[in-house]
Amino acid sequence: MSGLPVLWQTAILLALSNVFMTFAWYAHLKELNSKPWWAAALVSWGIALFEYLLQVPANRIGYTALSLAQLKILQEVITLSVFVPFVIFYMGQPLKLDYLWAALCILGAVYFVFRS
Repeated sequence: MSGLPVLWQTAILLALSNVFMTFAWYAHLKELNSKPWWAAALVSWGIALFEYLLQVPANRIGYTALSLAQLKILQEVITLSVFVPFVIFYMGQPLKLDYLWAALCILGAVYFVFRS
């Protein structure tokens, strides 16, 4: 992956990290809802380890070419891109127009932090 531009390396690692993050934060609501909260927390913590194993290198790579604000906004774009399919396909919740409005707000943030 080192042959890819920094932005792509960062985005790919952050996307993979976000898959783990989303499952760590929310999958227990579906899969472990009958278990004690501490059991869900332990499982989530184990999943989150894989998130950090990808997120930390992603941010270190990204910070060589992007500002901290750009890294954060990139993370939020990726988070929404991972979260919406998760909500619809994994959690079985309906697609909402609010997701479009949220995406447009984040698009505005992208514009402001990435403009020259």
